[in-house]
Amino acid sequence: MSNATLTRHPAQPAAVGGPDLARRFARSARVTDSWVTSNDHLDTWLAEQHRANRFSVTPIPFSGLRGWRFRPGTGNLTHDSGRFFSIEGLHVRTDFEGGGDWSQPIINQPEIGILGLLVKEFDGVPHFLMQAKMEPGNVNTIQLSPTVQATRSNYTGVHGGRPIDYLEFFTDRSRAAVLVDVLQSEQGSWFLRKRNRNMVVETTGEVPEHPDFRWLTLGQIHRLLQRDNVINMDARTVLSCIPRLPDGDGDEIGDDPDRYRAALRASLSPSVWALHTDAHILHWLTDLKSRHEMVQRQDGLDTVKGWHRDDHQIAHESGRYFRVIATEVHAGNREVPAWTQPLVQPVERGVSAFLTRPIGGVTHLLVHARAEAGSRDVVELAPTVQLQPGNYAGLPPERVPRYREEALRPDPARLRYDTVQSEEGGRFYHAENRSMIIDVGEGFPLETPPEFCWMTPRQMSALLRHSYYVSIQARSLFAGLLSLA
Repeated sequence: MSNATLTRHPAQPAAVGGPDLARRFARSARVTDSWVTSNDHLDTWLAEQHRANRFSVTPIPFSGLRGWRFRPGTGNLTHDSGRFFSIEGLHVRTDFEGGGDWSQPIINQPEIGILGLLVKEFDGVPHFLMQAKMEPGNVNTIQLSPTVQATRSNYTGVHGGRPIDYLEFFTDRSRAAVLVDVLQSEQGSWFLRKRNRNMVVETTGEVPEHPDFRWLTLGQIHRLLQRDNVINMDARTVLSCIPRLPDGDGDEIGDDPDRYRAALRASLSPSVWALHTDAHILHWLTDLKSRHEMVQRQDGLDTVKGWHRDDHQIAHESGRYFRVIATEVHAGNREVPAWTQPLVQPVERGVSAFLTRPIGGVTHLLVHARAEAGSRDVVELAPTVQLQPGNYAGLPPERVPRYREEALRPDPARLRYDTVQSEEGGRFYHAENRSMIIDVGEGFPLETPPEFCWMTPRQMSALLRHSYYVSIQARSLFAGLLSLA
């Protein structure tokens, strides 16, 4: 298999599933260009998507929302249909990491959506059908999304728009074989117990062409993950759930001149040594969930303390955290061409970073068991550092997140991955994080606070086969880490 380019050969029948699934995906990751969609064509197509489609997203006063209103008695911002989502009040109390209690606005969207990637083999190499999709909150409007990215309200037609393209491959079991299917959480700081179905399905049949979709190898997607704001959050979370193994028997990786990438690839092997056993990691996480509490009480938006509403926003009195705004959207290539909706807007760009170091010659990630207001199960595994810097300005050292300095002032020579990536643009307005993988080296302390643990990428990948272990921020950043391998 070429490590650079897929050239065209006579068509062959695709192989679906099987015990070599992880190696098939690794094979796709090694193909960095393809005749199906060449890199030159891909770059031109993306540029044309931005030029050809006309979009506008304009902040408006709340009074300009159509079909949305603040409910008397609670102040909750809801849609007249009773579907989509609502902005409500949430009161939280926890004893985790020093504890605390507070109230805040939160998005309540109990329905489960589908985030799905369709796979098809070309010349024995799996390709993924990616969509150029406009989301109102994206800073650059269009980013590459999964084949299907839809809430239940959307794919059941509540919005009254045209049907979702390729949805049948994810809802009709006769159309495709299921390779990955797992419920995963969304942003716990802004969503109340939200979850989506992360799916990968594979077809051997014909797939109709569409001008907004292109077939890409994992290697091509990894190339785009090195760029700012190209692969959207919903694609990154599904990509993180794809099982990986080194392509081949693993002996060749020692010849890679990039020692960090070689060690990272080796750390995905099921036989690789790890500082902690899988059983130890599960015990550590389960123990934290069992010994601590997260009490959530839903209430009216009018009851949240320290938050105020005017004609244009709901914001905290300190100016920190986030605000809720209203927007008017026009989008020619969406199922509905125009609509209004509320969006959550962070007050600044965030920082998300994994610290990594070799332990016994094997790459390990430093993960943080983190509690968030809307978490389903007290804590999930998060990046080493995840914050908005301004939220902690002026606080005493004991209230500042651990390892903050390593993330805010990284040594450029130790940065292995450094991009700006967006949060989900359907609910969040211009929400970005500086996403980093920082190799802190063998001299970095192994001892950690009780809420942190060293684990290998293979162990992280294994947990991603299950629900509610790994947070959306960690999954998004893990997709970036895998792109290095």
